Amino acid sequence: MRRWTLSVVTAIAVLATAAPAPAQTWAVEDPVLREIWRLGMEASQAMDIAQTLMDSIGPRLTGTPGHDRAVAWAVGQLQGWGVDARAEQYGTWNGWTRGITHVDLISPRVRTLEAAMLAWSPGTNGVLEAEAVAIPEFASEAAFEAWLPSVAGKVVAAAFPQPTCRPIAHYEEFGQPDAAERLDEERGEAMQRFGANKPNSSALRARLEEAGAAAILESNWQTLGVNRIFGTNTTRTPTVDVGCEDYGLVYRLAANGQGPVLRIIAESEDRGEVPARNVVGVIRGTELPDEYVMLSAHYDSWDGASGATDNGTGSTTMLEAMRILGQTYPRPKRSILLGLWGGEEHGLHGSRRFAAMHPDIVDGIQVLFNQDNGTGRVTRIALQGLVNAGGPILDWLARVPTQISSHIQLTAPGFPGSGGSDYASFICAGAPAFSLSAISWGYNPYTWHTNRDTFDKIVPEEIMNNATLTAMLVYLASEHPERLSRERRSMGEALTWPTCQPGAERSPRAVGR
Repeated sequence: MRRWTLSVVTAIAVLATAAPAPAQTWAVEDPVLREIWRLGMEASQAMDIAQTLMDSIGPRLTGTPGHDRAVAWAVGQLQGWGVDARAEQYGTWNGWTRGITHVDLISPRVRTLEAAMLAWSPGTNGVLEAEAVAIPEFASEAAFEAWLPSVAGKVVAAAFPQPTCRPIAHYEEFGQPDAAERLDEERGEAMQRFGANKPNSSALRARLEEAGAAAILESNWQTLGVNRIFGTNTTRTPTVDVGCEDYGLVYRLAANGQGPVLRIIAESEDRGEVPARNVVGVIRGTELPDEYVMLSAHYDSWDGASGATDNGTGSTTMLEAMRILGQTYPRPKRSILLGLWGGEEHGLHGSRRFAAMHPDIVDGIQVLFNQDNGTGRVTRIALQGLVNAGGPILDWLARVPTQISSHIQLTAPGFPGSGGSDYASFICAGAPAFSLSAISWGYNPYTWHTNRDTFDKIVPEEIMNNATLTAMLVYLASEHPERLSRERRSMGEALTWPTCQPGAERSPRAVGR
């Protein structure tokens, strides 16, 4: 792989956030830990991995060619590093291909709008020009039913029109006393009136489609000026998410009878049922090959942007850690296993199916480390109800340089399966599995599932920190003289959680959130 080279523009962005690697402080003399530090902090390739994954391959929605390309690329990278790697099918999914989305206001004036199709949306089959209408407030369900036939052949602005697209922080900093509180209160009351006497978003889209709407406009705006772009349940009617400012413009024109006309070009392809795959890589153990230390991250993403912090950064961390371990620890005591999971965004499908398909591996897991919440440095490890896990993990952290371990807190004993990422699939199957939880860096609401989750949001020094930390923990867990205890507090209600139910062989088509 090429070494990371910086253009002038990129260098400015990186230098603003990435300081030189600090001098390390060693608690023990261990040449493997020292070499992991050198490769991870002084000769990192994490940003090479991340740039290719986020910029060149791009979003990795399950069932799309982007996810297929990402799987093939990761397998090739791992094999190039000398790691035994494969793409493993765990089920099928409804395949879909995103093409271009282009939306223009052409009357009463001309403006190109910020817009993107929702995932799984049908396309326009050419150029669609139609009048836009705003869905109003309704005094009764009967009023909604009486209005519904009027949408035939129209573009329907179906989302709540935000009173302002300014971040609430502007009102807190610049507004009159209580301006932010008053805005929140007024917004909440308006949203309640808007939602009354009509179906929720998914059912509303279905009703609009049945009534013959030419297209549907959504706008899932968040308070920091970004949009969350999920999926749709329509099969004939194109559904497009529009940025807050542009959506408000169209809605106000329509609500005030000023005749907005839109031109929409939206291209997509329904691929039917396609294979859904995980990426699996292994460095076989020399003494205990049937025991495993696992690196885990979900590889799929929503596709409103590039899936950078959800979860390209977690995937980059695990790929970079695997690269480092392949060079510094090529003959591990226990097998080192990497899982990059598909289908996490739709119910942990990839990891759940892997656990169900490989009970022997689950039985042999020494420990699993999962990372899935943004670009920030790891600051917390919850013990997931494992009452005896704290001692070994504290021992491993004590051997890691304080520059990357001193800010980590253990939450003990925690509760089994708490949280919503792929480690829960393995905790529910009885294995010791932990989330490497990271500091926010505005993950929610700024980048999580939004149209701004792009490569530039990655903080290089934080990813270098996490990859180095992960590689060190995996090495120390592999060398640990004893099996990690699986004794835990009662699962209780966790046994009924969806993450603790057996995965289906075939996952259903995802629908809108």
